Amino acid sequence: MSQATLGDDEELFGEAANEMREDVESSLADAWEALPDADDVWETDADNVLGALNGLNSALEAGDAEDDLRDAKKWFTMGQRADAFDDADDLEAEIEDLEDAIEDIAEAGEQVGELTSTIPALRGTLQNAGPAGADEDDEEAADESDADEEADADADADADEDEE
Repeated sequence: MSQATLGDDEELFGEAANEMREDVESSLADAWEALPDADDVWETDADNVLGALNGLNSALEAGDAEDDLRDAKKWFTMGQRADAFDDADDLEAEIEDLEDAIEDIAEAGEQVGELTSTIPALRGTLQNAGPAGADEDDEEAADESDADEEADADADADADEDEE
């Protein structure tokens, strides 16, 4: 092989290494962009807790971030194995940060999902809570109150008749 060919190979390898780094950086930028917006996770327009939880659960979707992270890791691994990067510590640190963020979002989504299924059951339990005869006692008290009102109305009607 001639010296000129070796020089061309080095130049081509340098170009490929730069393109590989750009691909990693581009995939990382796309992944960060695909993560949920902080305001979408924090703010809600819901009328009740279940609505808020459903909205939060929807907001906690990592979207295409996982796919973009996978692309970044693929090109990063290839570049590392080819020893194509002069300094890849910044890329490795960013990949780790992005993995942590996606993992946190996934964990929060699981917790919200559990609450979303638990809250309606808890509401039902609380609505039915109390001593066994509490509902019957309330109905009896209401019936007695109605009977008292009817007796008072009858007494008032009798008094009116007596006055005439």
